[in-house]
Order: sequence, then structure tokens, then C-alpha cells
Amino acid sequence: MNGSRKLCPYPTRIDIPVEVRADMIDVLNWTLATAVDLKTQVKQAHWNLKGINFYQPSELFNNIAAKIEQHIDLIAQRITILGGRAMGTSRTAARHSTLPEYPLDITDDKEHMAALAERLAIYAKYLRENIDLCFTLGDANTANLYTEISRRIDKYLWFLESQLATLELK
Repeated sequence: MNGSRKLCPYPTRIDIPVEVRADMIDVLNWTLATAVDLKTQVKQAHWNLKGINFYQPSELFNNIAAKIEQHIDLIAQRITILGGRAMGTSRTAARHSTLPEYPLDITDDKEHMAALAERLAIYAKYLRENIDLCFTLGDANTANLYTEISRRIDKYLWFLESQLATLELK
């Protein structure tokens, strides 16, 4: 992330080489930006959902947003554990997220689910790429964090795709 190497890493007794920690902090900050953006996009869907089938999707979206908030904390904590500074403001997220902008003109449950499923799939792919990168750089603990988050995102994607399949049958 632009300029993050100037801010970190701070000294720590963790036995991961400083160059690896700097790389991991950079990657984790990009992930943090994308996670913050994803959470706000899920909340956008939650707030603007309309129609007769409002309740179940609304609850699902709210639950997904709450879980992503937990992921955000885990990512930010890992950054600081490695001696870095978590760059988690909404402005940073807007500049550095890997996700496309959320369509602001939809209200239909099916459209929201499809838009969120697309974004979760992009994020899940990004997480898996970072699992491999962490192992390549020798940081198994950060790889484990990415694996844990990836499993959860895959589950939420499955929930959305299951709901979409049900709606398409109607």
C-alpha cells in the first residue's frame, strides 16, 4: 500500500525477518481496505433492500456484515502484531479496495444477492491468492488467518448462492 513501508514495521521480537513482515503488512493493509469496503457494501444492500421477501435477506446481509467486521479486527490486529500500522479508514478503503463499486440503484433482493455474491467471490479469490503468498514468504500464521477468513467467506458465498438458486426457482 502506498507509503505503508515508511510507517512500519515497528520493532518486535517476532522472529519473522523484517523484510517479510513489511511485505505481509503491505498485503494485509490491502486486505483490510477490501474488507472494510466489503462490509460497507453489504450494509448498503442491507439498508436498501425492499419488497415482500425483505426479512430473510436483510438478516443474512446483517449477519454477513457483522462477521466481516470480526475479520476486519483480526486483519488489523495481525498488522500491528507484525509491527505495522493498520490503515483502516474509509478513505483508505475507497482508494485501495480490490472490489468494484456497489450499484446504488438496486432494491430487489435477487439483485442485491447477485451483487454481493460477485463481490464475495472476488474477495475469496483474493484471500486464496494471499494464502499462497504467505506460505511462499514463510509466514504460516498469516496464511492461517487468511485460510480462516477464506473458509468463512466461502460459506457466506454459499449462503447467497443458495438463496439465489431458490429465488430463480420461483
